[in-house]
Amino acid sequence: MIEKDTESGRLVMVVHGPEAFDCGDAVRLATRIRPSRIVVAGVMGRTAAEESGLPCEYGGIPPSRLIPTLEGRVFLLNRGKTPESGKIFGEIVASRLGESGLVQVECSNSRIYCWNKKKDKLIRFLSSVTGFPVEYMHSHETGNGDVRRIRGCIPGEAVYVNGIVIGQASDKEVVLTRKDGLLTPISGLVPKAHGLEKLHRFGGIDITTAWCKSGRVRMSAPTLSNPKREVGVVVYIDHCGHLLYSRLDDRICGIVSVGDDTTAVCGHIGAHLGLPVLGIVDGDGDGIVNPSFVSGSVILHVLEERDDDVGLEIKDKIIDAPVKWSEFVEEIIRILGSRVKVVIPEGT
Repeated sequence: MIEKDTESGRLVMVVHGPEAFDCGDAVRLATRIRPSRIVVAGVMGRTAAEESGLPCEYGGIPPSRLIPTLEGRVFLLNRGKTPESGKIFGEIVASRLGESGLVQVECSNSRIYCWNKKKDKLIRFLSSVTGFPVEYMHSHETGNGDVRRIRGCIPGEAVYVNGIVIGQASDKEVVLTRKDGLLTPISGLVPKAHGLEKLHRFGGIDITTAWCKSGRVRMSAPTLSNPKREVGVVVYIDHCGHLLYSRLDDRICGIVSVGDDTTAVCGHIGAHLGLPVLGIVDGDGDGIVNPSFVSGSVILHVLEERDDDVGLEIKDKIIDAPVKWSEFVEEIIRILGSRVKVVIPEGT
């Protein structure tokens, strides 16, 4: 739970994404700036933040929703995959914050972007301690209820909405629209029909607020931990790996994940937390994160069916009561039998 800071003079550093931690930006700049609070926005940055050793709070929501809840002198620390994408990201956040503006410390090109703001003490202070030049910008991201543009893409990389890969970028900008309540690509995307189907299965999509991203969710591998516990509750994640943290508690002994990319994300987070994964996959992964799995993890490759259908079947076998992880996995393998190929991830 993020508590409001009642002292308006305090510095609050909001860090977006894992790269600012993995590249050392967050630790280095926190040492110089000495913020009173460091709050991690989004989901995938949490693993990297915990591994960095910095004392952080975890908002679990995008910066545009997190920043208005914080009091004090708030600024955003980000490292885009390219300087262009970092600047585009800041503009999108600023446009959603409106007149309040945004101070963005962008580490990909060592710049401070001041979106919709005039020079003030915070900007001068950040520039003096970081050595970054300041650029004053005005956001032009207008938003449209029927169209969503994902800019800063690299052709060939995965594009996903609310954590589900919907295709590969074929241009620097992907344009999506909403037609008859369904998300429909307009341009810049080689669509993945199965991915769009999965997205629509979870209900209506508000494309003005949906989490849209392209590229890998994290470049670095996690720090592996020993398995946390053998007996506990099993959590089920179906094609929404970014929701994993919100569903974890001290009772969990393992994760059942459905989908190739979801299994990769759950394995990555699980390796950091010491939680094994039983992944149900069918081979249509897009490589959005380096695969890592803690000891006790098992991947079940569906041979002739879809991972979606087998996953729903397995969901009915999960109870909200403690089980022994190894026995649970053995029972699922027995039930599925020759319908799956059992793969033990390398290194487990």
